Amino acid sequence: MNKNDGMNYAPTGKPQPVVKPGEFVFAAAALDHGHIYGMCNGLLEAGGTLKWVWDANRQKCENFVRQYPQVKIADSLATILADDDVQLVAGAAIPAQRCALGLQVMAAGKDYFTDKAPLTTLAQLDDAKAMVARSGRKYAVYYSERLHVESAVFAGQLVKQGAIGQVIQTLGTGPHREGQGRPDWFYERRDFGGILCDIGSHQIEQFLFFTGNHDATIVASQTRNVNHPQYPRFEDFGDALLRGENGATGYFRCDWFTPDGLSTWGDGRLTLLGIGGYIEIRKYVDLTRGEQDVVYLVNHDGEFRYPVAGQVGFPFFGELILDCLNRTEHAMSQAHAFKAAELCVKAQMLANASAGGAR
Repeated sequence: MNKNDGMNYAPTGKPQPVVKPGEFVFAAAALDHGHIYGMCNGLLEAGGTLKWVWDANRQKCENFVRQYPQVKIADSLATILADDDVQLVAGAAIPAQRCALGLQVMAAGKDYFTDKAPLTTLAQLDDAKAMVARSGRKYAVYYSERLHVESAVFAGQLVKQGAIGQVIQTLGTGPHREGQGRPDWFYERRDFGGILCDIGSHQIEQFLFFTGNHDATIVASQTRNVNHPQYPRFEDFGDALLRGENGATGYFRCDWFTPDGLSTWGDGRLTLLGIGGYIEIRKYVDLTRGEQDVVYLVNHDGEFRYPVAGQVGFPFFGELILDCLNRTEHAMSQAHAFKAAELCVKAQMLANASAGGAR
């Protein structure tokens, strides 16, 4: 796991298998984003069996097999889709192409697990919803900044236990390091969907989850290209304000300005304000202490610090496997996954409109 490179950040945890070998078979397809490694790690640790990999770029497949030597390289996506053993396909395509891949996967009778953002337009959202309804398959989303972060999982447990009462506001920061060697699509808004649609999707999903909202409105949003004049269709800063149907509000900021001196790819944080206290989640680094996955809790009982790295695990992946096998919705409801996707597209659209249309 490369702590300095967010694109290839692939957490690992303790194996927590929920199935025996061969009981849940999955494949990986479209390796455009390094998050595919984190997605596969999570499914493997939950007991999944990774059988195939495919990408149009053969070198990416060969690199993947070096990490997972048990995997066979498929000669085409069709080979994977024709394999009756495969129950789910995990993909990390270019964001604008993720929905099209999912439609193919679900049409073939398999569940789909995609990197965030799961789609980039409302038309794609309509297509995805229609295919889910028609096929009965799942369109699951890897919102990794909550699902694959032990401090975020632990904070969710605290909220569920009532440690701070009803959550009435979230304050999130999602700084990222640009690094070197980004692919061309990374700088094209039509490909990555815009900063609020892309990395902002993490923040919006967390707002819905922690405040218990099923719907929300984008109150305000904006994006900027502050320091990348050589890439005029890139956005390196964005922020947004949301209001949930239950009255809770959320503000978040995303940017590509992580300084070289930081020990990790981004100092991602989330603060939850409740009527009985507050929680701060320091996901990837607790500055000056060198720890990650630290949760601070302040409530009527006092002040508490919880370093939880290696202690909580990542229950989402086992829950997802069991949901696929049992056709349940314990890991994440389809409505929740789609609502977060819808809101991140709408936040981007509002920012685009405020800036005078497409840029």
